[in-house]
Amino acid sequence: MQRVAEAVANDPAGCAALTVTGLAELTGTSEATVVRTARLLGYPGYRDLRLALAGLAAQQQSGRAPAITTDIAVDDPIADVVAKLAYDEQQTLADTAAGLDTVQLGAAVAALAGARRTDVYGIGASGLVAQDLTQKLLRIGLIAHAHSDPHLAVTNAVQLHAGDVAIAITHSGSTGDVIEPLRVAFDRGATTVAITGRPDAPVTQYADHVLTTSTARESELRPAAMSSRTGQLLVVDCLFVGVAQRTYETAAPALAASYEALAHRHSPRGGDRRA
Repeated sequence: MQRVAEAVANDPAGCAALTVTGLAELTGTSEATVVRTARLLGYPGYRDLRLALAGLAAQQQSGRAPAITTDIAVDDPIADVVAKLAYDEQQTLADTAAGLDTVQLGAAVAALAGARRTDVYGIGASGLVAQDLTQKLLRIGLIAHAHSDPHLAVTNAVQLHAGDVAIAITHSGSTGDVIEPLRVAFDRGATTVAITGRPDAPVTQYADHVLTTSTARESELRPAAMSSRTGQLLVVDCLFVGVAQRTYETAAPALAASYEALAHRHSPRGGDRRA
């Protein structure tokens, strides 16, 4: 931890450009040590320390307050809003990628690729991510359903069994309406996956595989629903691409067929093929 602290103190700009893995390699420590050091220094996680280091570096170079920060003020020019949001989402993606357990990801991909059926549970913004995953899986010929209604989620989960997959998407990891159907699916013998920002959250006790996203920083004008969605979408895309790779012989023709079926809807005449 002392080596990590000395590194960030001596070169804030250089360390701000590193992922948690990069800083661990630079200091000859582990990712866990880097995260513990960030918390010892008063930050919720490494992403928040990186932001502070970037701000410190900018201040040292210019003598002014840093221009890039995730705190969006009500009177910020729209150009600053764009820059701040873009920067924050870049950090969320980088931290999610750095912290994603590829062994767990590979196991989840294998289960999805061979599943008879996949159910995905999510509420609110996480429900939109659930829909995104299921429509992707459907387009490569897999049977998948997204459930945002907690009653329908549970009644569908009861029908799952070994050979099926259930995925719960919840940033907090404590959303009861998502945990309950995952528990039912787990009890029925389905392979269960949790996509969450908190690896020790209640949802994980019913998950065979846990995929973690960055614990994004929220603010008054950027609630957790916005921040968490970026990391969740990255994980969902990783799952989809991994499944498409494993099922390429059937996925490629299915995807081509779906493109062809919808092609006329993107024509200038809006689908009027008789004109």
